Amino acid sequence: MATEFIDTARRDPGYREGRTADFMEVEQRLDAPAIKEQASRCIGCGIPFCHGAGCPLENLIPEFNRAVREGRMRDAYLILSETSPFPEFTSRVCPALCEASCCAGLPSDAVTIRQIEYAIIENAFAMGYVEPVIPAVRTGMRVAVIGSGPSGLSAAEELNRRGHEVVVFERNVNFGGLLRYGIPDFKLGKSVVERRLDVMRRAGVQFEGGVEIGSDISAEYLRRKFDAVAVCVGTQVPRGLHPDIPGNSLPGVHFAMDFLSSQNRVISGESSALSISAKDKKVLVIGGGDTGSDCVGTSIRQGAASVTQVEIMPEPPEERHASTPWPDWPYRKRTSSSHMEGCTRLWGVNVKKLDGRAGRVRSATFSLCDWELDALGRPKSFKDRLGSEFKIEADLVLLSMGFTGVEKNGLVEQLGIQIGPRSTLSVDSSFATNMEGVFAGGDAVSGPSLVVRALKSGKDMAACIDNRLKKIIRH
Repeated sequence: MATEFIDTARRDPGYREGRTADFMEVEQRLDAPAIKEQASRCIGCGIPFCHGAGCPLENLIPEFNRAVREGRMRDAYLILSETSPFPEFTSRVCPALCEASCCAGLPSDAVTIRQIEYAIIENAFAMGYVEPVIPAVRTGMRVAVIGSGPSGLSAAEELNRRGHEVVVFERNVNFGGLLRYGIPDFKLGKSVVERRLDVMRRAGVQFEGGVEIGSDISAEYLRRKFDAVAVCVGTQVPRGLHPDIPGNSLPGVHFAMDFLSSQNRVISGESSALSISAKDKKVLVIGGGDTGSDCVGTSIRQGAASVTQVEIMPEPPEERHASTPWPDWPYRKRTSSSHMEGCTRLWGVNVKKLDGRAGRVRSATFSLCDWELDALGRPKSFKDRLGSEFKIEADLVLLSMGFTGVEKNGLVEQLGIQIGPRSTLSVDSSFATNMEGVFAGGDAVSGPSLVVRALKSGKDMAACIDNRLKKIIRH
């Protein structure tokens, strides 16, 4: 078994042909024999960097790879579920930090860990291994979880397992937060989210939708009725264009999340029509990250006339940059399935103004950026290149430039939670805010990050809440 990682080639299943005709998940999957073969490529190294340096959840990757290789799929699921609350989410949307830290990736190609994780969890659901974890004893303590995104669901799952009564409050009608409203169905089908919610309900977790804390229910009322409150509201405030940029509020200029959630609501039946449509439009996506990529794929499926994605940062290198040596997550160019479907990508350009005609946006003016690099060769600062201005025609502009923090009014204001300099919620090492019994986790604390990191944050926060509640019970 010592040389499988070299003798056996890594197999990536790729994407479906004709996938832009629908919103179904785009990834193809390896069959059981191929998954077993791919698992055999795991070295089982003495110091598993995939586990320690890569995976935020600290999944026992060599252990579940060995179980898969030996055909012990139920054992593989039990090993995976020790650390990962929702492998069906991470195996679809995680960028696989673990694979970037895989030891096999040094002399050869990394093990297809994410594909193996997908096979484990989908087999577990198919075989009935995924059962609700109902605690044998209830503590009598009640916890309110505000927000049903990745961190909120993770916290609710862990708190329920520890015997506490958990109620998840969500201001939207349906549950899942970013998983439901922000990530397109072609990456994460919403039946996958519903399947997990059903397991959680059967385990005893309660869900209250269409309830906005701070408006429908006062935050102070919540504090009186529950022994602890976990705030998992994410970073809801999107970053807009600088207010000095002319035309920044023209009709036809929208935030990316509004565009994506509009499509997701139609697919789920929550809405009957799109509030923002790319059909027959020249779409300009400003921002080069994952959310921007999701806008590209959604625009193509809606029938856009053309799609252009622009990014102010310079184009990254095709391979791992020297500033991020193994086992760090590599700084390099990433091309998504959406980019492959037909998209013009421009790097190192800065938006100067948006131009309107007949009452809506019609084009955008950009200048090229000259970037100064730091000592490690990474982008540091830029200047607009004189005389380099050019225009891109666009009648739908989608702003995908990240988020600036949490909403300060309503819930946060009523609870009296202190906000840090990055406009995120301030917590101590135990996820406790400045208000007694109020905790916070996920993106609301860290700022925008990955789903896998939000899951880890929610799980760790739940453990800290559990410790506090146990002290109360003892006294």
